[in-house]
Amino acid sequence: MKITPYRIKKGIRYLRHYGPKAFWNRLLDKLEPEEVPYGPWFEKNRTGDQELERQAGRQQSFACRPLISIVVPCYQTPEKYLIEMLDSVRHQSYSRWQLCLADATPSDKVKEMVEAYCADYQEKRIKYRHLSENLGIAENTNAGIEMAEGEWIGFLDHDDLLAPEALYEVVFLMNQEPEAEAIYSDEDQVEETRSGLVHKKPHFKPDFSLDLLRSNNYITHFFCVSRRVVVQTGGFRAEFNGAQDYDFILRCTEKAAKVGHVPRVLYHWRVHSNSTADNPLSKMYAYDAGKHALEEHLKRMNQPGDVSQLLHFGFYRVKYPVSGNPLVSILIPNKDQSQTLRRCIQSIERSVWKNYEVIIIENNSQEAETFQYYRELCQEEGEGKIYGRGFLSGGQAVKVVVWDSGFNYSAINNFGASYAQGEYFVLLNNDIEIITTDWLEEMLGNCQRPEVGIVGARLYYPDNTVQHAGIVVGIDGIAANMFPGLRRGQEGYYHKAAIQLNYSAVTAACLMVSREIYEKVHGLEEQLAVAFNDLDFCLRVCQQGYLVVYNPFVEAYHYESKSRGQEDTKEKVYRFGEEIEFIRNRWMDLMKKGDPYYNPNFSLKKCNYALKPWK
Repeated sequence: MKITPYRIKKGIRYLRHYGPKAFWNRLLDKLEPEEVPYGPWFEKNRTGDQELERQAGRQQSFACRPLISIVVPCYQTPEKYLIEMLDSVRHQSYSRWQLCLADATPSDKVKEMVEAYCADYQEKRIKYRHLSENLGIAENTNAGIEMAEGEWIGFLDHDDLLAPEALYEVVFLMNQEPEAEAIYSDEDQVEETRSGLVHKKPHFKPDFSLDLLRSNNYITHFFCVSRRVVVQTGGFRAEFNGAQDYDFILRCTEKAAKVGHVPRVLYHWRVHSNSTADNPLSKMYAYDAGKHALEEHLKRMNQPGDVSQLLHFGFYRVKYPVSGNPLVSILIPNKDQSQTLRRCIQSIERSVWKNYEVIIIENNSQEAETFQYYRELCQEEGEGKIYGRGFLSGGQAVKVVVWDSGFNYSAINNFGASYAQGEYFVLLNNDIEIITTDWLEEMLGNCQRPEVGIVGARLYYPDNTVQHAGIVVGIDGIAANMFPGLRRGQEGYYHKAAIQLNYSAVTAACLMVSREIYEKVHGLEEQLAVAFNDLDFCLRVCQQGYLVVYNPFVEAYHYESKSRGQEDTKEKVYRFGEEIEFIRNRWMDLMKKGDPYYNPNFSLKKCNYALKPWK
């Protein structure tokens, strides 16, 4: 990264905002080298002229060929940016488009440039309207919407660019997913240099993720919406200027029957010193407007929640309150390792939430110290499969139940659940040490949302690097934890290690699920004795229509499966292979299609959102 006076000034501003520690972590994130450089990757993967010609021919065979009106609010647009924007629309491989320019520039300069452009290219698909006054970005955009005649409406900033295949790809998805009423794409940034436009900072997005959208307006560009939804939402609202697109997107996704995603870079967001892309500090009011938009969204959804801005501009945290005082049953399988278990229990006892019980599932322990600790916990001997009962220091019930068969993580937890009294279950490894004292409130607040099935946590190794920040299906052939080895305090690709979002799965080393959902899917799959049982459990919950939430505000240390030992015998290796085959057979369609919460342009060999190498 070249050091310039502008970048030095920008760095000083960021240092003042973030403080030294957070600024250093942000700098480390930015300086981390790209494993696959994006510039060459983009050039290798951009759509070539032959393919664009094929697209122009193929569009005639689409069952659905809507007119797409592209709305562009203009204001004192520099001639170079305007012409390049117009060119990017005129060169679309899909021909049924209309460009609606709503211009609030006081002079006739933009009007004259547009008229000259249309005359030069004999272009009749461009509509121009001069606004008598500048009403602000929201109302100016609404003026463009009033000009639109298309069945679908897309949105483009006056200094940005569309990829030539943008409209074709959007219409192609409409034909594949006719129920979609809002569609967005991936995007990148472009910067003017002496050698021309340079593409950088790609934003490869997941398919629709409600929790990610509540953390950040990740959808932004390119966004297209059916006219029906635009009419229902009433367009843009001036009171949200600065975050008018966030407010609009939230309302559109609430109304749309389905939200579609094209996993290709179809939009190029121009970076210059006055743009929000390059200088977030230039529009501080926008982040307050974004917070307000999110609060209004929650009200419309009848979802209580407290919205706060995170340290990084444009990123938010929604803290969901707990309704009532539900009992939480914490299930902890255990074999020996009494000091490990003691540390786990002591961390639980620091919890702010007090209405919980602990069920330890004893599994063939042999060390005397283990049973001595059980006797400390249990003031009363049990009967049958119950070793003993007692109370923790805060008065919470604890019981030790005995699973005397061999190790089977799924069967052990299902057995423990049969002794649970709570409305919610926490599956917790004995080698977990909870860091966050209000962890149960954080998990409960999410778990009580009707659309949520499972809530997971951010886990660290003892050296303060990430062990788990969500699970992606398909990495390493089956699935893998995200961001392993990322330093605590660093946030990863678009802050994904540090914001709440949806994944297909989270680890059962620390997760919460309601009793109702646990029983609905019949608990953990007992054919998966050791590996992938949490993956399979989460996928079955997703299959029932529920969301899996990764909540980074629940933090814990994970000392990594001390009780079970290593995969170091022929029997264990064989069993592991059998479990891999089980997962592949059960979830073959998902494996082929790809994880909806992970962009297909990312590597399946890395766990840090690295780009997939070009072919």
